[in-house]
Amino acid sequence: MKKYLFPFAASLFLTAVILSSCKKDVETPKTKTELISQGSWKFKSATVGGTAYSIPACQQDNIYTFLAGGTGSMDEGATKCNVGDPSPVLFTWTFKLSETNIFFSVPLFGTDTVTLVSVSATELVVSYPYTPPVGPTLIIVVTFTH
Repeated sequence: MKKYLFPFAASLFLTAVILSSCKKDVETPKTKTELISQGSWKFKSATVGGTAYSIPACQQDNIYTFLAGGTGSMDEGATKCNVGDPSPVLFTWTFKLSETNIFFSVPLFGTDTVTLVSVSATELVVSYPYTPPVGPTLIIVVTFTH
């Protein structure tokens, strides 16, 4: 019996060591601030009232960068809508309402708030209401990617 006890105990010990070393590391999910500020965002698509909408080419190449400290910039990219437009345009931003809204303050252009629909490591989706001169208020949804 003694002859089998040592190999059994040794194999039990090795099994315990191997199983404990195979434990999967649990990653802490990134915060919304970390996700939104991990790189620059480029336009992907837009809808107005649920219908696909094509924005002007001069806005499609704009690059938006959010920094974790609450500042950011919008660069017009290669195609400017107006040659005299400043680029980059600097802004400040902050989350509001339990990180469901993003408040922007842009010197010379004022302030605005958009609803944060979703943010992931690869995609940012925001929405905001638009009230045309005639007709009901429409919801504009804009999707950005890295």
